[in-house]
Amino acid sequence: MPALPRSAWYDLTRDMNWTLSYVDEDRAFPQDVSNTYGVPTEAWWEWDEPYKITYPEYVHNQAGKDAAVYAVNQVAARSHVYERLDPGWRAAVLAHYGVTPLSEYLGAIAEGRMARFGRSAAWRNMAVFGTLDEIRHAQIQAYFAYSLLGREPRADWAHRTFHTQHWGAIAARAAFDDTFGGNDAVSTAIQLTFALETGFSNLQFLGMAAEALEVGDLEFAALISSIQTDEARHAQQGEPTIKVLLKAGRKDVVQELVDVAFWRVWRIFALLTGMSMDYYTPLEHRSQSFKEFMNEWIVKQFREQFRDLGLELPWYWNDHFLPELDWFHHTAQIGVWYLRSTMWWNPHAGVSPAERAWLEEKYPGWGENYGLMWDQLATCLREGREIPTALPTLCHTCNLPLTNPAGHRAGTLDSPEPLTAEHAGRRYFFCSAPCRWIFSLRPERYAGHVDFTERFVAGDVQPATLEGALAYMGLTPAEYGDDSVGYAWIFDRKEP
Repeated sequence: MPALPRSAWYDLTRDMNWTLSYVDEDRAFPQDVSNTYGVPTEAWWEWDEPYKITYPEYVHNQAGKDAAVYAVNQVAARSHVYERLDPGWRAAVLAHYGVTPLSEYLGAIAEGRMARFGRSAAWRNMAVFGTLDEIRHAQIQAYFAYSLLGREPRADWAHRTFHTQHWGAIAARAAFDDTFGGNDAVSTAIQLTFALETGFSNLQFLGMAAEALEVGDLEFAALISSIQTDEARHAQQGEPTIKVLLKAGRKDVVQELVDVAFWRVWRIFALLTGMSMDYYTPLEHRSQSFKEFMNEWIVKQFREQFRDLGLELPWYWNDHFLPELDWFHHTAQIGVWYLRSTMWWNPHAGVSPAERAWLEEKYPGWGENYGLMWDQLATCLREGREIPTALPTLCHTCNLPLTNPAGHRAGTLDSPEPLTAEHAGRRYFFCSAPCRWIFSLRPERYAGHVDFTERFVAGDVQPATLEGALAYMGLTPAEYGDDSVGYAWIFDRKEP
């Protein structure tokens, strides 16, 4: 075979489907991990991957990428580049390391599930490469964070975060378990590789790599670029899976899976990437705002993909998702800074006079809606007044605090009352109509969860103090987050 051209043998090696005779189909492919959604087995054999690769090609490509990126890491380790980076960018890097490496490992588990329980041999073949990709992504990011430990001890949260009861870790675990950690193979292909990777993480890595180069963080830029090229390949498992379901008349299944995953991923994405782009990236290196990035890359791409596949835009697209581009990450930024002691990085306010002018230009009305809040915080800090702290009410679907645009009370733009639902005698609270809708689809999937605030109120957190809560989250006093620039920004603008 090595003497034959690739085209002469590739299809033979990747098309290994056959009708089982020594074991029942449901024994080999149990429905709870390999759901067919009623599509006949032979119909799945039409699954055709758009990105075809062989194992020798894969190993050759990956070895070359590893050699290049680890060489950059070795050079950076002998320099003082990290110490010279802007405090805001260092915060963005630590936030990324805390969330991403072990979520990549969860992705490896999901890819491994598709590699075993995917309904087509070609799909299983491609998922094997995806499994290797995600293991590599977890390892390389954990290693890069490890190389920072001598200069930044909190970089060990790259390994610790998902093993703690930190409120952010709980929210991330809930979203990832819902969309791919606890899913069947078919749902995982749609929710992980289509909604998350094709729609969000692949483009996020492109943007972060470009920003890292602008900032001068060559190590992080090389790392993210190396990961993005893998994502672009194994993310292609989603569309073939969708096409098989659509051809079989199961558009309803695809639409619901996509709508759920898009909203769940959007909330986590906005929290991390929105703050990083509009507040943590140094002003002189910002090529575009988060909203501009979303509209140019993600909104445009999803519109085109939905149109080409024959899907509808999610029902919440115009009334909930698009409006959130103007306010959700700004509200999250205030909340994260307000709860800064609970972070494994030093949150960056990013509200100097020049940055305020940029935010007002990109988001007209920012000063009135959010600038006044930062003014109030600055006044309290300058005058030595204590800023009250309280545990927020958390959404029972996304596990993030209930937030709304400035000037609106808790609930939705149309209703001043919080969104709630009753199930099995218990009342649940939600941050948005899409989160309440997701809960209503499968309440048994979410009903047993107890969020951080409920644990505190129930007495699970002891002592019942801020210090007790931080210890419960896994933070030591030396790791408490604080303002990234020592509150210097509070003296840049003095209100009457």
